[in-house]
Amino acid sequence: MTDEKSSSGAASEADGSSAPAAVSPKATVARVPAAKPAQATSQGAEITRRGLFSWAAVGWVGFTAAIGGCMTAFGRFMFPNVLFEPPTSFKVGNTEDFPPGVVDERFKEANGVWIVNNEGRLTALIAICTHLGCPPAWLEAQNKFKCPCHGSGYYKNGINFEGPTPRPLERAKISIDPDDGQILVDKSQKYLWEQGQWDDPSSFIEVS
Repeated sequence: MTDEKSSSGAASEADGSSAPAAVSPKATVARVPAAKPAQATSQGAEITRRGLFSWAAVGWVGFTAAIGGCMTAFGRFMFPNVLFEPPTSFKVGNTEDFPPGVVDERFKEANGVWIVNNEGRLTALIAICTHLGCPPAWLEAQNKFKCPCHGSGYYKNGINFEGPTPRPLERAKISIDPDDGQILVDKSQKYLWEQGQWDDPSSFIEVS
């Protein structure tokens, strides 16, 4: 037997195939599992880094959005939206500035009224149609107010006579300021014809 093993080993060394024959199956199985944990650890570390970067990016975006929202809220607080409306009380000049028969439109755009000198009275007609609130236009040639929205018409004194409007124009309070003698209009107080308020002395100024 000893001679056979010796001869067999000698034969293997002679043909150069001694290494495969020397490694047993158990040794091969033992080396393969040893490499897998190292690879798994590397992949796990890579996944962990990617996850960290992803969460960091999400966190940064959230932080930026939160800062932006805070800055916007702070800006709104420091500079709130303010609706500037014209004053309801204002002066329009002296009675001599409004000759008989005139419909003065100088204050329609800024203050929303016509100053009308009609039949010995100065009145401040509010330039809002009593139908649906459109601003009518004064038609000098036709001697009437005409609403462009639905065709309502009013006489110079504000009484309605055509179209769908259900009632006359409204008047604002008008008076003479005792301090300087100018005409003072106060739109916060209105006078309605259908309620008999046009006879109120505060709704007109007597002029000769």
